Amino acid sequence: MKSRAGITRSSGNVFADLGFPPEEVVVLSMRAEVMASLRNLIVKRGWTQAEAARQLGVTQSRISDLVRGRFEKFSLDMLVTLAARAGRSVKLRLAA
Repeated sequence: MKSRAGITRSSGNVFADLGFPPEEVVVLSMRAEVMASLRNLIVKRGWTQAEAARQLGVTQSRISDLVRGRFEKFSLDMLVTLAARAGRSVKLRLAA
């Protein structure tokens, strides 16, 4: 007899759905958003990983981690620093 897996509606945030505490959900979501923005910027500018590394002042292996989405390797501080080096700003919106 086959068992059927239940389907649970998403809250709209994968980190919340995975059961992270609310304060961690905020930080993880911010990190994911900045990482995605940096990956998109690298693609838009047509940079190779080596060129991105030179432009952002990190090693090529760090860019590889970023492009591969290995967010556990990046603090929010580091991601904001990389965004600033790329000439971007990161704005924090506080919602009620």
